[in-house]
Amino acid sequence: VQLQASGGGLVQAGGSLRLSCSAPGRMRSPWTVAWFRQTPGMDRDFVAVMHRSAGRIYYADSVKGRFAYSRDTARNTVYLQMNSLRPEDTAVYYCAASPSVISSNLASQNAYADWGQGTQVTVSS
Repeated sequence: VQLQASGGGLVQAGGSLRLSCSAPGRMRSPWTVAWFRQTPGMDRDFVAVMHRSAGRIYYADSVKGRFAYSRDTARNTVYLQMNSLRPEDTAVYYCAASPSVISSNLASQNAYADWGQGTQVTVSS
């Protein structure tokens, strides 16, 4: 079953959105589920990750203190709560998963084989 991200939309600067990623079969160790984002013509940038489904959460410096990663195992869903949104947060957001990511590769898009379709987030100034 594919990953599926949802919850994107258009929001004014300073606003909030919560993204959801349906990740059935990927909520327990050894799976790691991460969030990335991509703007046109650029590689996917790391946003946030929880290592091996029960471990430490890591954030990109650009979102620390504004975004929060959480999960609901019963619903097979990972969330990304995005607060204090800025125009530079505008991107297509993806969730990705892998059963074999090592800690030194958590922020590398190449470490993840499973990707959902993206959800567009647009922040207006």
